[in-house]
Amino acid sequence: MLTSPRKPKYRKQMKRLRHLSGRETRGVQFAFGDFGLRALESTYLTSRQIEAGRIAIVRHVKRGAKIWIRVFPQKPITKKPAETRMGKGKGSTEYWVAEVRAGKLIYEMSGVPKKLAFEALERAADKMPIKCRVEARSQYLI
Repeated sequence: MLTSPRKPKYRKQMKRLRHLSGRETRGVQFAFGDFGLRALESTYLTSRQIEAGRIAIVRHVKRGAKIWIRVFPQKPITKKPAETRMGKGKGSTEYWVAEVRAGKLIYEMSGVPKKLAFEALERAADKMPIKCRVEARSQYLI
């Protein structure tokens, strides 16, 4: 299960303003599988959302496919406890997110028929908080 990086250099990160605008330039081409799920919008994907999509795919194909997860949650999101006064530093890490910009492939898969792959990836798309599109490598479009 995707939880967090093993040993991050820094425990807490700054938010960075407006860095999720525009389209992704890396991780947009198929590198491993024949079918993929592409993000059409930019967002933070939590480790729980990524894992929920992976489980949906695995259950639908009955563990008959090879799956690659192309995003990793490496950004910590911190939160201060409720009803805490201002000051006293930054809160502790609550969860981890992956920064996903529009155009990025989230999952890739191979080893199953096209119809089954598209159904499985559609189920994973339902778990995502953004619009996604299921795609195939160019030789499968015919």
